Amino acid sequence: MKHFNSFWILLACCPLLITPQNAIAQQVAAEKQSSEETESEKQAGENKQPSVAGQQKEPSAEEKKDRELRLAKYLSGAKFLGNFTIEGKSDALPKPEAYTISKCEKLPQPDMYRLTARIKYGEIDSEVPLDLKILWAGRTPVITMDAFWIPGMGTFGARVLIHAGRYAGTWQHDEIGGHLFGVIKKE
Repeated sequence: MKHFNSFWILLACCPLLITPQNAIAQQVAAEKQSSEETESEKQAGENKQPSVAGQQKEPSAEEKKDRELRLAKYLSGAKFLGNFTIEGKSDALPKPEAYTISKCEKLPQPDMYRLTARIKYGEIDSEVPLDLKILWAGRTPVITMDAFWIPGMGTFGARVLIHAGRYAGTWQHDEIGGHLFGVIKKE
């Protein structure tokens, strides 16, 4: 019976020995994450409040207007340089892509922006005005396209998030889709 009691005492104490280190590690990781804010986050209009899942408050009307103006300024003259993949062609290397946004302006409709963009996509190289919805996932802007027709190019769908001078997302062109990713450079 002596060994039996020792086993249960040891088993009961193990969570107490393990939990504090785990909790400290989680706290240090959370503090490190909340203290890391890059210059591009500031330029893209992301506020300085650390985000905590489920506790993020809705920005005021003034804060929304301010971040919308900062985002439009950040995207004006921005060049998206990267690559895209095609789903189902895992053996193929990502193909280069380039989008230059000469101008971005906030439209009166909620979440709507006009991006005048030069698009290089495969054999296509053209500048077109695009009225796009840009939604916010917390402090992160997400360019959103749903069945969006671009003259001479076709119908597209996409979700492209912007964060820390980079972009990443998914795209769809009719029946073909894939991923896209790259860096954002200012001219």
